Amino acid sequence: MTAPTLPGLAPAAPTPVAPRPGSRAARMALPRSVDVLKEIAAEYGVCVRPLAMRRTDLDTGLTEVIDLPCGATREDKCAPCAKKNRRLRQAQIREGWHRDDEPLPGPEPATEAQKSLILFRAHLEFSRDEAVRAAQWDQVTDLDEAIREVEEAIAAEGLRGRVGPPHASVDEDQDDEPGRRRKRSTRRRQDAPELPRRKVERRTVGKTYTALDGSTFRPSMWLTLTLDSYGPVRPDGTPLNPDRYDYRRAAWDAVHFPRLLDRFWQNLRRCEGWNVQYAGCVEPQRRLAPHAHFAIRGTIPRDVLRTVAAATYHQVWWPAVNVQRYTLDRLPVWDDQAAAWIDPDTREPLTTWTEALDAIDDDPDAEPVHVVRFGAQVDARGVMPGTEDAERTIRYVTKYITKHTGDVHKATTERQRKHLDRLWQQLQLTPCTERCANWLLYGVQPKKAHAKLKPGRCKGKVHQRDTLGIGGRRILISRDWSGKTLADHKHDVRAWVRALLGATTDSATAGQLVDDQGATAERIRHAWELARPDDPDVGPLAHRLMRSISERARWRSELLAAKDRAAQGSTDLSATQHSAQHDGEGTQ
Repeated sequence: MTAPTLPGLAPAAPTPVAPRPGSRAARMALPRSVDVLKEIAAEYGVCVRPLAMRRTDLDTGLTEVIDLPCGATREDKCAPCAKKNRRLRQAQIREGWHRDDEPLPGPEPATEAQKSLILFRAHLEFSRDEAVRAAQWDQVTDLDEAIREVEEAIAAEGLRGRVGPPHASVDEDQDDEPGRRRKRSTRRRQDAPELPRRKVERRTVGKTYTALDGSTFRPSMWLTLTLDSYGPVRPDGTPLNPDRYDYRRAAWDAVHFPRLLDRFWQNLRRCEGWNVQYAGCVEPQRRLAPHAHFAIRGTIPRDVLRTVAAATYHQVWWPAVNVQRYTLDRLPVWDDQAAAWIDPDTREPLTTWTEALDAIDDDPDAEPVHVVRFGAQVDARGVMPGTEDAERTIRYVTKYITKHTGDVHKATTERQRKHLDRLWQQLQLTPCTERCANWLLYGVQPKKAHAKLKPGRCKGKVHQRDTLGIGGRRILISRDWSGKTLADHKHDVRAWVRALLGATTDSATAGQLVDDQGATAERIRHAWELARPDDPDVGPLAHRLMRSISERARWRSELLAAKDRAAQGSTDLSATQHSAQHDGEGTQ
């Protein structure tokens, strides 16, 4: 029997002993040089998995291998490229959030040459209609060719879009019924409140307020929209009772959440009467249901936002999925002769997609298979431009865009892992699109069915464990937010760096020419092709990374020196102006 230890005399914890020098434990404790190289690459913003591109000069025949960044948007693939993309999104949100002018001016007036081309296209349309009425099909063919050439000239002249839809070819079978677009009733549901509808003005700038001292300011807003509840949950996001948690509705809501957001902005613009602009990100909550954070230009009353969110819904008019007719162990089979999926027992073909939708159209009492709605929680607050709150909000909106949705909230407990698995299993059986293979589980052939479909194994992103139903469109930015695309913002960053360093030309403009009309045309001088890693002129990845790190370190030093010179120049200029003002006051 072991004697009990007296209180306060318990043996102390063993002191960790340093491994013996030269032993394997001592060697394993040393950092790996390859890992240190990648850490330094991430510190300097160098892509850790660059694409080796071979560039050939068509004039001299000189060939060289150039590393281009992979452009990944996820940290698990390439952290430097993902962080660069995140900073670019932050700049995009920052530039368009508190604008006090319209980002996109109206289109320029058409030139006389453009008007003459449109008039000539109208004459050809008139001649073609007369030839069709007279059944002169040889002239119709010639006129179609002339119309094609004129439309190419119209596009080359600088006009956007098509003048009119293309004509059907004469050789096409006229007996075939063309595809018709299905129309649903636009009458609002009885369980949704009515919303006022106004004519939307062509205005994207918010309201300007005037203070008591006469100063004006134009605040903006930050908005968070969430989905409805599927059952009570714990603080860690897991349900109190998993058997009563509505995983099916959670999966369907996650798949169709982007459509619901589109409906919200459409209703908000019609209710407010102006073109509301937004920029935001979709991410999962701790309970794994998606919600969205948005930066809104201008201000909107909170009561209006809550009313519009309560009145917004999206109806999914798909075939019924109440009964799962087949399981993963017993699936329909493909019949090559009938070119259709058939029942494995009765050998009868399954209902086609067109037949299933026709049954819905013919049923006057048909109801949508699913209706997506927002939850009661709508968080909105005002944000003043140029404040730390605005910068903090931009960082919060873009906080998780470099991560997979499944990695935003790590499952650390067994209860969280089981909750994630149950939601993922439901998503694997939920149809994602009209062509999803999961429709076969419910006895319906998907649209454009083929023999390679695998029910329960659809390759859509919403079915993956890393996405949890948020398969795409995580970054949502309206068209008139900043008036620029992401490529335009990248160009602005490069132009700022070149202006700061005093560089006048670069590789993007060195090969450009000017045509006879004064427009800039780029002469093709280089041919690009993807180099293989085992090509003799492609060096080891470690050597390429070290060269890129050295080059980036020199660029950073030059950029910091240019910033210091610019700051010193502005300081000297302000000191000179102050001295001149002081001298002027002394002479008076």
